[in-house]
Amino acid sequence: MLKLTRSFENPILSPSATNRWENQASFNPSVIEDGHLYHMVYRALSKAKPYFDKEIKLSTIGYANSPDPIHFVNRKQLIEPEYDWEKYGCEDPRITKIDDIYYIFYTALSNYPYNADCIKVGVAITHDFKTIEEKHLVTPFNAKAACLFPEKINGKYAMLITVNPDRPPSKICIAYFDEINDIWSEDYWDKWQKNIDLNKIDLLRDSSHQVEVGAVPIKTKYGWLLIHSYISDYFSSDQKFGIEAVLLKADDPQTILARTTDPLLTPKEQYELFGEVPYVIFPSGAVVNDGILYVYYGAADSVSAVASINLDLLINNMYFDEKTGAGIRPMKAHLARFEGNPIISPRPLSKWEAMYTFNPTAIVLEEKVHILYRAQGTDNVSTLGYANSTDGVTIEERLDKPVYVPREDYETLGCEDPRITRIGDTLYLFYTAYKDGDPTHIAFSTISVDDFLQKKWNWSKAMIVSPREINDKNACVLPEKIGGKYAIFHRTNHRIWIDYTDTMDFSDGRWIQGNILFEPRSDKWYSEKVGITGTPIRTTQGWLLIFHGLSKDDLKYRLGAMLLDLKDPLTIKNLLDYPILEPEKNYEMSGFRPGTVFSCGYVILKDQLLVYYGAGDTTVAVARIKLEDLLAALKASPYEQPTNKR
Repeated sequence: MLKLTRSFENPILSPSATNRWENQASFNPSVIEDGHLYHMVYRALSKAKPYFDKEIKLSTIGYANSPDPIHFVNRKQLIEPEYDWEKYGCEDPRITKIDDIYYIFYTALSNYPYNADCIKVGVAITHDFKTIEEKHLVTPFNAKAACLFPEKINGKYAMLITVNPDRPPSKICIAYFDEINDIWSEDYWDKWQKNIDLNKIDLLRDSSHQVEVGAVPIKTKYGWLLIHSYISDYFSSDQKFGIEAVLLKADDPQTILARTTDPLLTPKEQYELFGEVPYVIFPSGAVVNDGILYVYYGAADSVSAVASINLDLLINNMYFDEKTGAGIRPMKAHLARFEGNPIISPRPLSKWEAMYTFNPTAIVLEEKVHILYRAQGTDNVSTLGYANSTDGVTIEERLDKPVYVPREDYETLGCEDPRITRIGDTLYLFYTAYKDGDPTHIAFSTISVDDFLQKKWNWSKAMIVSPREINDKNACVLPEKIGGKYAIFHRTNHRIWIDYTDTMDFSDGRWIQGNILFEPRSDKWYSEKVGITGTPIRTTQGWLLIFHGLSKDDLKYRLGAMLLDLKDPLTIKNLLDYPILEPEKNYEMSGFRPGTVFSCGYVILKDQLLVYYGAGDTTVAVARIKLEDLLAALKASPYEQPTNKR
């Protein structure tokens, strides 16, 4: 278990008897390196004194500097209360330099005794640590532990902020700004707060815990490294303070790539166990020097301390496979959303697709991606629309009329959720047939590749392949035979099944059945139901199957990945234990069914796997990943057959 190593010179900053503004405590330091000088801002606490009509220990913000990460001198008071919104104290600063300006975010206290309504975030701005040129109240709501990323992300200023720390459970969230002065715009925050759950980075392992931003994120070659506070048993009298780390994706910090599973540091030394608030360590700053990560923290709310670790060792350890001892695992495999999502949306003037366009399947033919998607209009009947793309993300052509419509008496309310497979010169289109009052069942139709490419929609007569009295859906056929038989995937009883058949002629009334491939797990993110997305794709490592899972806990649909044995697809070789895509964006968390990413197809284009999915049961979106990255992650995750599945 990897741990930070405390400096033998700790504490590196202690209260000063000669400075009345910090004669009680000097803690929670934030440090930034600029050239050959380290600048530190920290929380300074005075002894109790009369202050307006109260008697309080007043928090202000001090400054010190050093030629190295340890020995800070030249202390002075930098920030003190001036405005009503910070009248009773300025606490816990975090400093960032961007656009050649230093932004110091801090906790501003507007009243005493303190309560959630008077604890907010403020910011002070300086060029030189001599003069504070501006101050602004940032949040109109309870928040603290905020900081600005040291560079723009996708062209926008980005901030991490801890929301509702005094109305727990707290949330670490991200906010983006076009202009720097949007940071202190009340209108901005009013709009942002309405979608707060879309902006959070979920680090809580348990609802009884508490999490807060620690240091300003550090840019590494792997992503953004965030040092944060993690407090277990927060609501008990036995709170356990720890320092942890999480690695966030460089261009999408809401995506967690890796994290520590245990604290890097817990209270142990005398200066951490005794003080203003005993048994507390709280991270507030971090810098990297010569490959060493220095983590600054407040100890017992009294003194400042530092602990260090080799940066690469830390990140490698975050990816270490403890089960196999195999060394560094590949980065976790997460799909990256196309920035222009959604790529297909309802067209209000088209009656047949005026309401919803979602759950697409896709296939590559003649170096072009062909997409069939489910569409619903005002009559609530599902039909299938067509679009295509050369690069896989830019829609070049979209037809004005549906290319597949209900034709049989068992599908009067629609043909839903298509999945397409090529076998030879024929395309097999499986879909869910729906008639009001009947169970859902599986049907398929075929069309020649030539007719499809020429947009001659000469579909064969549909065949129903599942029993009329049983709900069945999520079906496809593999693109090649297994042991001389066709392999059909489908979902019934919330499980993925595979059946083998000698022929695709079901006119004699046969029904697919088969054996269970995969089922829900009560302890996993797919605790309620599982099903295939699109047709599995052959790779050198096995059949790549992207599947969807529904959680019983939050009722969200997510996507996962597994590899099946090439010769025996009923054998799962590898399975990622985490989702590769989960609903986070506004277009996924809104719509007809908020909290849904639901795919019916994926393709390989050049070196990329492109996964097409329905977002919120309303629009079509696409996300991608390098195929080799996904396969590497899967290879490092061998499947373990559960002994107790439910």
